Amino acid sequence: MARMHSKKRGKSGSKRPPVRTTPEWVEYSAHEVEDMISKFAKEGQTPTQIGMRLRDSYGVPSVKNLTKKSINKILEAGNARPQYPDDLLALIKRAVNMRQHLKSNKGDKHNRVKLIHVESKINRLVKYYTASGRMPADWVYEHDKAALIVK
Repeated sequence: MARMHSKKRGKSGSKRPPVRTTPEWVEYSAHEVEDMISKFAKEGQTPTQIGMRLRDSYGVPSVKNLTKKSINKILEAGNARPQYPDDLLALIKRAVNMRQHLKSNKGDKHNRVKLIHVESKINRLVKYYTASGRMPADWVYEHDKAALIVK
């Protein structure tokens, strides 16, 4: 399938194995993993960073298979869920960096077009998150206030 904002087809992503059980070699119980997740959240890590840290450093292949809950659900139960989703923050950070680049490089037409693409992705994500109740219904992306969100 083709990408939305490029003419390339791209590679399909890796697929998780269909087995929904936890392997025998996992050393941690579900309760220990939940405690680690809440500890990492207090350190200021995002759910994505927590998942990668558990996978790479602690050998937990899938939090959901082990605890029967996602990292976001665990953080929500402990009132430690971040205000903005990770994917939205990454796109906002990219848009802020592109706007900074355009201030010093006014003739960069390619970057201007790609900035429009990134901001349209942001608006689509905002529409999804407001409809699903993850963000307030009146929240609107404004590029001049976006730098304050990222910092």
